[in-house]
Amino acid sequence: MAAIGKIRSWGPVLATVIGLALFAFIAEEMFRSCEATGNERRQQVGEVLGKKISVQEFQSLVDEYQDVIKMTQGRDNLSEEELNQVKDQVWQQFVNNTILEKEAEKLGLTVTDAEMQNVLKAGTHPMLAQTPFVNQQTGRFDATQLTKFLADYKKAQQTTGENEMVEQYQRIYNYWKFIEKNLRQQMLAQKYQALLGQCLLSNPISAKMAFEGQNQESDIQLAALPYSAIKDADVTVSDADLKAKYDEKKEMFKQYVESRDIKYVDYQVVASAADRAALMKTMKEAQQNFQAGQAVAEVVRKAQSQQAYVGIPVSRNALPTDIAAKIDSMTVGSVSAPFETKFDNTLNVVKFVNKVQLPDSVEYRQIQVGAETAEAAKKRADSIYTALQGGAEFEALAKKYGQTGDKQWLTSAMYERAQNLDADTKNYLNVLTTLGAGESKNLEMSQGNIIIQVTARRAMVDKYDVAIVKHTIDFSKDTYSQAYNKFSQYVSENKTLEQLEANAKKFGFNVQERKDLYSSEHNVAGLRSTRDAMKWIFDSKAGEVSPLYECGNNDHLLVIALTKVHAEGYRDLADVEEMVKQEVIRDKKFQKAAEQLAGVKSVADAKAKGATVDSVRQITFSAPVFVQSAGASEPALSGAVAAAKAGQFVSNAVKGNGAAYVFQVLQKKEREGAKMDAKQQQTQLKQMAMQAASRFMNELYLKAGVKDNRYLFF
Repeated sequence: MAAIGKIRSWGPVLATVIGLALFAFIAEEMFRSCEATGNERRQQVGEVLGKKISVQEFQSLVDEYQDVIKMTQGRDNLSEEELNQVKDQVWQQFVNNTILEKEAEKLGLTVTDAEMQNVLKAGTHPMLAQTPFVNQQTGRFDATQLTKFLADYKKAQQTTGENEMVEQYQRIYNYWKFIEKNLRQQMLAQKYQALLGQCLLSNPISAKMAFEGQNQESDIQLAALPYSAIKDADVTVSDADLKAKYDEKKEMFKQYVESRDIKYVDYQVVASAADRAALMKTMKEAQQNFQAGQAVAEVVRKAQSQQAYVGIPVSRNALPTDIAAKIDSMTVGSVSAPFETKFDNTLNVVKFVNKVQLPDSVEYRQIQVGAETAEAAKKRADSIYTALQGGAEFEALAKKYGQTGDKQWLTSAMYERAQNLDADTKNYLNVLTTLGAGESKNLEMSQGNIIIQVTARRAMVDKYDVAIVKHTIDFSKDTYSQAYNKFSQYVSENKTLEQLEANAKKFGFNVQERKDLYSSEHNVAGLRSTRDAMKWIFDSKAGEVSPLYECGNNDHLLVIALTKVHAEGYRDLADVEEMVKQEVIRDKKFQKAAEQLAGVKSVADAKAKGATVDSVRQITFSAPVFVQSAGASEPALSGAVAAAKAGQFVSNAVKGNGAAYVFQVLQKKEREGAKMDAKQQQTQLKQMAMQAASRFMNELYLKAGVKDNRYLFF
């Protein structure tokens, strides 16, 4: 009993201990849950209608789009700017498709497999013309080619091990799946728009009114009192006026996406005088070596030129723009002095080696000759060449050795921009471009022989053999270190925006401003590699100053001060005060002008009160009239004229964009040759309504709760 009593005495303590243990357990689970939610949120690129897309999913879509571009354009990689465009396109497609799929689901709209098959059989959809399955004779998509490819692809998938052909099949298959997916999405969008279009109707009454609005012309005598004739100083604008106008126009100032205002200092590091002198020494050495007759390829290599010497003549448009302009003033064999090109920040030296006339395009055919040994290949090639020279048919010889001998074209664009060519390729191109039509050549290569026959040549053009030493005027490590130390000192000594602005000139810097920066932009201040700076801007509070950022092409130093955050919703009056003020001033000037015109009974009366008088002809309701004396387009005036009768003087001043107006209608008449076609007019009205309705995606977007967090990742 004593033991039980002792245990009971510990009851409150045990309850407390157990309670704390339970709390710790629950808190730990809550912490883990919150951490998991936070990690998930940090991996989300964005959200549309509650549908989230992770960074992995988004990157997969970007990679898919990149692969399509690389395949269709024969590219190995994309520039940073092109990649940014791809990311924007992928994001926009994700947003639009998510919104459209949601709307289609509500309406029960789908694209069935049968509908897809019908589109493929018809083969007329523009997107299908971008596929490899186009009949070369008809120029149209051929569904049988697609069916054959899919069957071949299925067989290729059963092949084991690495195989270049299998990889090619996979690339084409991925491209087709991309086309198919986008085709379905486009067909769904067309269905939705077609359904929307059936909701838009016209009728004979509106058609007649529209016809009259387009074709009933009025000639008037116009009296205008331009607002510019009234001084701004004669107009008093109070805070109450601004507030009233702001409330009236408030919907104009609604902001759907957060933006931020910044001030920043961007310092570009450039080459010092010592850096330039060192580079100039290299360029002068190259000039002297060119002049001394050293092998041009060796001079270019030794100078470490950014422009390789390929050793074949090229068209003018294949040369850098500055080099093409330079050779206009040079003769064959001459060498230029070092010269600077501002637009690409380079120093250059040029030797004009030769100028020849060669065809821009060559049609040719060939037979590749191989054998177990090089000697056997040469002997076989000699035999083929001898037979060809003796009158044998090229195609027959080609088929004898398992080849087609088909003709093909080589154009200058296929090879002129190559940065390096091996000896075999250079020899091959020189033979192709110098052989005459009908001539053949037994060309010995390191891997065997090729029998080449040129069948046609087109567009003889001037081509240039030019050796170029081109170097960017770069800064040295010491120069960058000095610039970094100076900028770092400026940033560390000035921790607030006020200090940054006050001391910028002392350090030789300039504080710049950018208003309304959005997170969807790819850079800050037009600089590359500013992702970290962008993340800082949208994670910071107004008044904070950023750390120092190294950005651009590793040649810019940047510090940023966040000055204001514009949240979603209505902009403050202070943000739009100047715009609102101009509206108030215009209203007050109109009031003064209207008071000045009050009581006039004719255009002559208005002229006596200071109005400018002019005749304006062929005014229609459907098009705003431009008034020369006011320098403004005036839709309100067009409406007022359309409502007035012939001969009527309108004495109530019309409020225009640039003036107050009264006018006399001289005559009204139908436009010459105009004839009412009710059916055509109704169709035209429906088309206009469809154009307006085509902006439906904007309205749906505003209600979709779109969150764009791409700046956190890209």
